[in-house]
Amino acid sequence: MKKRQVAWLFLLLAVMLAGCSEINQPITAESKGFWNEYIVYPLSWLITYTSELFGSNYGLGIIVVTLLIRFAILPLMIQQTRNSKAMQALQPELQKLREKYSSKDAQTQQKLQQETMLLFQKHGVNPLAGCLPLFIQMPILIGFYHAIMRTEEIARHNFLWFDLGEKDPFFILPLVAGVTTFIQQKMMMAGTEQQNPQMAMMLWLMPIMVVVFAINFPAALSLYWVVGNLFMIAQTYFIKGPDLKATKKAGGTGK
Repeated sequence: MKKRQVAWLFLLLAVMLAGCSEINQPITAESKGFWNEYIVYPLSWLITYTSELFGSNYGLGIIVVTLLIRFAILPLMIQQTRNSKAMQALQPELQKLREKYSSKDAQTQQKLQQETMLLFQKHGVNPLAGCLPLFIQMPILIGFYHAIMRTEEIARHNFLWFDLGEKDPFFILPLVAGVTTFIQQKMMMAGTEQQNPQMAMMLWLMPIMVVVFAINFPAALSLYWVVGNLFMIAQTYFIKGPDLKATKKAGGTGK
C-alpha cells in the first residue's frame, strides 16, 4: 500500500512539474500535453465562459469559478477534516503505544507497527485517507492557478480598484490573503498547536509566504486566494464548529 501511494505521489509531481515549465506560455485550445489539454485549458475556458455571462467581468468570473471548484472538492475536504479529527482523538493512545514500545530494535518496532494498525482498525481510522483528497485536489488547484496566469484575457481586464494582470497597487489583496490564511489555519489547528510545535510554526509561516507570493503575483491570483480562504473559513466553521466552541470555552475557563 505504501509503495502504491508513493508511486501516485511521483506521478502527481511529474504531471505538475511538466506544466510548470509552461507557466509563461498562453493557454489556448491548441496547447498540447495532458496537463494543458485536460486540466489547464478546461479551467481557462470555464473562467472565460463564466466571465462572459457577467458581461466580461473577469474578476467576478474568477470568484464564481473559485466557488464552483471549492464546492466540487468539498466532499474530499470534509473527509480529510474528519480523518484528521479522528487521528487527533487517537493521539493519547498512540503516545502510550510509543512509550510501551520505546525500544528501537527491529522486533519491538515491528510490534509497535502491529499494535498501531490494530488501534486504527479498532476505531475505523485509515492513516492514509487524509492523503487521497490532497492528491486529487492539488492538480485542480494548481491547474486553476495556471489557468489564471496563462489566460491572456484576464490580464486585459480590471476589477474593483486593481488590474487583474498587475500587482495590487495598494497591497490590500495580499494582506487580506495573508490574514484569511492565518484565520483558516488557526481554525483548522484549534486545540493542536501545543501538541504539535511544527504545526504551530506553520500557523505563522504559511500566511507570511502567501503575502510574499501575493505581493509579487498578479492581483487575479490574490483574488483567487482570498475567495478560496473565505470559503475554507466558512467550511471549517461548519465542520469543526463544536470543536472550536469547546476550545474557546476551555481557553476561557483556563484564565
